[in-house]
Amino acid sequence: MSSQIVAQQTFKGMIMDKANPKDNLGVFGANVHWLNTKVGTTTNEKGWFEIPYKKEYKKLVVSFVGYKTDTIEIKTLKPIHHFLTEQATLDEVSVSARKQATSKSFFTTENVFTVNSEELLKAACCNLAESFETNPSIDVNFSDALTGTRQIQMLGLNSPYLLIAQENIPMVRGASQVYGLTFTPGTWVESIQITKGAGSVINGFESISGQINAELVKPYSDDKFFVNGYGNRNGRLELNTHFNQKLSEKWQTGLYVHGNLRSQKFDKNNDGFIDVPLAEQINVMNRWQFTDSEKGWVSFLNFRYLNDRKQTGQTGFDPDVNKGSNTIWGSEIKTKRFDFSGKLGYVFPELPFQSMGLQLAYSNHDQDSYFGLRDYNIKHQSVYSNFIFNSIIGDTRNKFKTGISFTYDDYEELVETTDFSRDENSLGVFFEYAYDNSEDFSLTAGVRLDTHNLLGTFLTPRLHLRYVPWNRGVLRASIGSGKRSANIFAENQQLFASSRQINIINGGGNIYGLDPEKAWNYGVSFLQGFRLFERKGDITFDFYQTNFENQVVVDWENPQQISFYNLDGKSIANSFQVEVNYSPLKKFNFRTAYKYFDVSTDYISGNLSKPIQPQHRFFMNVSYETAKSNRGGLWRFDTTYNFIGKQRLPNTSSNPVNLQLPEYSKGYSLLNAQITKVFSDKFEVYAGGENITNLKQVNPILGSDDPFGANFDSTIVYAPIFGSTFYTGFRFKIN
Repeated sequence: MSSQIVAQQTFKGMIMDKANPKDNLGVFGANVHWLNTKVGTTTNEKGWFEIPYKKEYKKLVVSFVGYKTDTIEIKTLKPIHHFLTEQATLDEVSVSARKQATSKSFFTTENVFTVNSEELLKAACCNLAESFETNPSIDVNFSDALTGTRQIQMLGLNSPYLLIAQENIPMVRGASQVYGLTFTPGTWVESIQITKGAGSVINGFESISGQINAELVKPYSDDKFFVNGYGNRNGRLELNTHFNQKLSEKWQTGLYVHGNLRSQKFDKNNDGFIDVPLAEQINVMNRWQFTDSEKGWVSFLNFRYLNDRKQTGQTGFDPDVNKGSNTIWGSEIKTKRFDFSGKLGYVFPELPFQSMGLQLAYSNHDQDSYFGLRDYNIKHQSVYSNFIFNSIIGDTRNKFKTGISFTYDDYEELVETTDFSRDENSLGVFFEYAYDNSEDFSLTAGVRLDTHNLLGTFLTPRLHLRYVPWNRGVLRASIGSGKRSANIFAENQQLFASSRQINIINGGGNIYGLDPEKAWNYGVSFLQGFRLFERKGDITFDFYQTNFENQVVVDWENPQQISFYNLDGKSIANSFQVEVNYSPLKKFNFRTAYKYFDVSTDYISGNLSKPIQPQHRFFMNVSYETAKSNRGGLWRFDTTYNFIGKQRLPNTSSNPVNLQLPEYSKGYSLLNAQITKVFSDKFEVYAGGENITNLKQVNPILGSDDPFGANFDSTIVYAPIFGSTFYTGFRFKIN
């Protein structure tokens, strides 16, 4: 009898909790039995089971209190890994309606929230830079009065202090720092993950105030055909088309084409300069997806080409006639870019908690530009590679990620007549440990060691903690450091659209004579979910501080020059935010937030608050969606209100009296709204307005009557230039 038991075949598997698929937590005590038999067992504390097997057993039943009962068809003796789904589960709190358009998870250790495509449809979202208008955590500002470029901020710091990635590969950096966000069309974006504070060491050492990751639409899940047309009052026309094709059971491909054009000149404030630049862009991406779920392989390949041209300046400027002359001021910014990225991942079929992945990327960014009589040309070639291995220590409560990364950057940079070319390369290794008891506590601790030819050899530690003190309450804390080389010209290109002289105070560093920037970020966040009148809501309190050990100070306080120098003293950015999300009625959503910033730096002239940075901001978004009609149509309404408090302006006291600005700007309000009519699952039209109250900054260009004179300056912009913008568009798709 005993010999028969030993010889008997057995079947193995692991039962896990779908409420936390990221961590593959095993379910202890789940019941497992063969259908229509009395042969059964239960899972152990790690979720594993072992059950006797006969060839006539075809279906396995898995049940557990509070979870849906599943019946699984078994064809081989290969171990299974099956996820159970709770009967009623709250995976995350919706902070906007319509399919959790913006969501904050109770389970992630890091303070990260996700914005999906439903949220992006609330505004025009022509490109990634315009995708944050309905999000209170990201501030969107214009960098100057000429190029129309939007710059994002988080925690009171500009975008260079954010790591901006595309599918977890750093993408908007170096030469593309100012315009790079405008190079990703909004329709290409599937979702955006925003992380406050120090992020993961896996993605590198450069992030300081946070990370933004844009996930692109996938050929496998995107529509077979999609077209989006857009036009607005300031002459901007856009067209986006997606073509996706399934080539086989494992291969899918997609072709994505974007084009935009602005050929009309507008000068609503009568200062002699066009309010928004003339522009044209063609942007083409070919995307390949390979999936072999049986063997555990998945891969993505992206090829993209972009040609972008902007022209700005005085209304009478003709580049064929006036370029290089001092009669009519004008500017052109021409960018050609090619990039490739690839991801290869493998999940061990018998060990779903163990995987490895390889990320590769190459980009060639070539920008030729001039601003009046000032030339700025930069060519940036970049290579990025990152290998990651994931597994567990003992059980799935203890996980780790480790790997090695390499980056190479070749900069050819010509500033007027001075060559600032350089090469940068770094080699790094990292290790990140994550613990989660699946109930009330989790942590993620990581460290990486990098050796960089210009920044030296250094450690980057980061720690994230999560604790659940009571029901639907989550307390998070984080600490971490970041280090980066400041690309002072690429990140401050607005300086060229002025008569300011460039002053670099050489501190003996390896990059422009300056030292690398290094800062520590500390943060705490508390999320509390609640029910009011039987409707869901949540409230979040965030406080973060960024403390610079060294910073390349960008000093605008002398209106005749711009100075760059190493920090001598303190530079601290404090950010506090409270946000409330509530759905008082079905499909009616309300989101509001208040933010307070205290950002100050020790300049040569003394400790000053950051210029063009409001201390107080208030945000409110209201959205409503009607019920579907019998024909499947519906209406969507979205309104966003922002109040921007007074801002300190750079010192202009040495200017002529008529070109002097007050110490502070006045606070102002902005109102945006959009209406969408959904006719069917295939077709919808939308119309909206930005800055509906037609607010405009008075005199945004100092010395506009003498652009080649000593006081010309278009860099002090704290409010909209163009005034109100109204737009309309349509979306059509074939599934």
